[in-house]
Amino acid sequence: MGTTIAGYAIDREVGEGGTSAVYEAHHAEHGRVALKVLRERLRQDPTAVARFIREAKFGARVEHGNVVRTIETGEAEGGIPFLAIEWAAGELLERYAKTKGHLDPAEASVITVQIAAAVDAAHCQNIVHRDLKPDNVMYDPQTRTVKLLDFGIATDTNTPADERLTRAGFFVGTLMYVAPEALSGELVTPAADQYSLATIAYFLLTGCHPYTAKQPREMFTQLLTMPPIPLSQANEDLQFRPEVEEVVMRGLSRQPKDRYPSVMEFAVELERTLALPVEEKGKLSRLLRRFSRQPDRKR
Repeated sequence: MGTTIAGYAIDREVGEGGTSAVYEAHHAEHGRVALKVLRERLRQDPTAVARFIREAKFGARVEHGNVVRTIETGEAEGGIPFLAIEWAAGELLERYAKTKGHLDPAEASVITVQIAAAVDAAHCQNIVHRDLKPDNVMYDPQTRTVKLLDFGIATDTNTPADERLTRAGFFVGTLMYVAPEALSGELVTPAADQYSLATIAYFLLTGCHPYTAKQPREMFTQLLTMPPIPLSQANEDLQFRPEVEEVVMRGLSRQPKDRYPSVMEFAVELERTLALPVEEKGKLSRLLRRFSRQPDRKR
């Protein structure tokens, strides 16, 4: 804190991951920004540096109102790779959704459609994000605005096999949100992002995930061999129209060919079917359970 990197004065650390740290900083010309800096231990790792540079390039290629804008990237004095991006208002969607428990259908729909629009812009540039999850989405509840982050493990579907940074047989992504076909480590298609977005929508609507595994090995097995838990069974206090469940579960199809033709078609259809609010049935269910436990009383 209090130091300056490439003209960006660091105010505070706002996030950290395995490869980099993110700071709130300010710049005389660019104002308030988010500054991402590669960790010192990885600065001599060619693959880590290549991924960092690739994130910057992919982010700059995807220009959309729901994608954080790339301002500048480079190497500061001392050999410090950095990436400056626009400061996105709000908080991480993961934190917001967990605080809420589950979101109402209208809000979940607004968020899903905006993420889809951001991802569709990436797909138009032949870029598959590969790590869609609430932790990579900034959300401002005041304006209901979404900003997609982190193209760190994105891939260009036109990249020749010998130039890819992921070896065959190794998958990248987050198990809770990754598409089953990605587990092989092969190059995935935009359909993999649709699966991840369907998982996000499922989580926003129910507060739960489509699989209940607690350990990575168990999660691998469930993803490859078991169907996801139906949306209507995820949260006993919520019920959904059959049309809503059909859309979400189609997005979660194990085979990419069984999903919607595009991520936007999935989001638009979900928006249409979520036109009616989620029915809260928790109070009635709890009331019925309470009376069913009471002993019979003699009159």
